[in-house]
Amino acid sequence: MSIPESQAREVAKVLTEALPYIRKFQGQAVVVKYGGNAMASEDLQRAFAQDIALLKLVGMNPVLVHGGGPQIAELLAKLNIPSRFVEGLRVTDAATMDVVKMVLGGLVNQQIVALLNVQGTAAVGITGKDGGLIRARKIKLPRRDGAAPESADSIDPGQIGEVESVNAQLIHTLIQAELIPVVAPIGAGAEGESYNINSDSAAAAIAQALNVEKLVLLTNTAGILDGKGDTIASLTATQAQRLIDDGTAGGGMLPKIRCALSAVSGGVRSVQIINGTVPHALLLEIFTDGGIGTKITAH
Repeated sequence: MSIPESQAREVAKVLTEALPYIRKFQGQAVVVKYGGNAMASEDLQRAFAQDIALLKLVGMNPVLVHGGGPQIAELLAKLNIPSRFVEGLRVTDAATMDVVKMVLGGLVNQQIVALLNVQGTAAVGITGKDGGLIRARKIKLPRRDGAAPESADSIDPGQIGEVESVNAQLIHTLIQAELIPVVAPIGAGAEGESYNINSDSAAAAIAQALNVEKLVLLTNTAGILDGKGDTIASLTATQAQRLIDDGTAGGGMLPKIRCALSAVSGGVRSVQIINGTVPHALLLEIFTDGGIGTKITAH
């Protein structure tokens, strides 16, 4: 049964609009941060896996870095372990770190790998500790009253880490083997200790190490919002920093903007913050002229 002519024209328009972007990104790696809120339903999970499979099919090399905040929070609540956040980051004591490793390195990572493999791709799950992928150090957080990170008044974040270095060769090896890397953001310290790394920050560091054209952060909002609650389509690094300084951007958006600023200052051409709860958001961003969400560039 043929489709109506008007619908056929719309399909053709979408396909022709996607063609130059397929050409542009063919053979290139694109880093995608897959957030916990974008995993909220089976339909969204399936749509995301289909998007990644299509990217691979048209010649792109997706690299996934995933979060799992809601899943971590759920298990912590069941175990009666309290959650505390500072600057949008989860304070991670030893008990919380055990839960993070179970949820991110086990449950969520393997769930994503299985979803991708069902779509006919060859995905492999790793943590930042595997193959020395992410070398990390303990992060130091100042108090809100401005005390220096090294002062006695600074907040002890526990086993929250920041990326010190990335073994890009490991990712290149997996890509050359036609595998899709799925990375859980758990890093290793100098003595092999585990660190819980913000998934946005891990994605930014991996994107810089791979020198990619595009980093896409999937979250549960339409992008960065202005003071009126409207989505800002594009920002330079200077404009994005101003939103932090004047308090327009806060809470869970802070790590995302900071990760974007780090990425573009490190050579990533653009960072896109998009709503991962929109079905096929990744395809809408990469393969359409208008895109969705907020684009951040160096200049």
